[in-house]
Amino acid sequence: MASSAHGAPHEDPALRDAWGALVETARRTVADGLVVGTSGNVSVRVGDLVLVTPTGVPYDRLTPADALAVDLDGRRVLGSLAPTSELPLHLALYRATGAGAVVHTHAVHATAVSTLVDELPPIHYMTAALGGPVRVAPYALYGTPQLADGMLTALAGGRTGCLLRNHGAVTYGATLEQAYDRTAQLEWMCRVWLAATGPGGRTPTLLTPAELSEAAAKLHGYGQPH
Repeated sequence: MASSAHGAPHEDPALRDAWGALVETARRTVADGLVVGTSGNVSVRVGDLVLVTPTGVPYDRLTPADALAVDLDGRRVLGSLAPTSELPLHLALYRATGAGAVVHTHAVHATAVSTLVDELPPIHYMTAALGGPVRVAPYALYGTPQLADGMLTALAGGRTGCLLRNHGAVTYGATLEQAYDRTAQLEWMCRVWLAATGPGGRTPTLLTPAELSEAAAKLHGYGQPH
């Protein structure tokens, strides 16, 4: 459904341009190896709306007609596709910070580091660009309020990026470009730290059978309804 207050994206230059930039950024996460398939998600705020990637749709298939927006309470006001399952995470960030854009990825090195430490050591000065040493939020099932709450705690104190245990990374910025740059820098710092330390005698955390079963049940309904 489309909101009469905001109109279709082709009628609103701000929404049209923001959607185009969002799709370009989402495609870049795939091209740069930060996500596989549709495993990540991207959003950008335009006034009182949040444009967000849909769930289960390859980014190379998205067109201007697929523009999807919700209000800050998560109500869909533009488009017909279902939003990303991580919508609670994105909305929590917009409510709690001055974020203009959010990028969430399942980047390999960031995910690996999330299983090893509670905080990424400051291996490089770019740590400062993320507000200080990057914390790791406790594991929680994807798409849940618990995951969003843990993320906000990890971002406390001015952090603009965090890791999610056994999951991936989240960064935000004033613009899509800034949010994307931060996630790329975070992935690079994770890669540097892993290269510098090697195995180090550390043992990655593993999900319990119960957690795996819970995630498997939720994944069964992943994607657009048929």
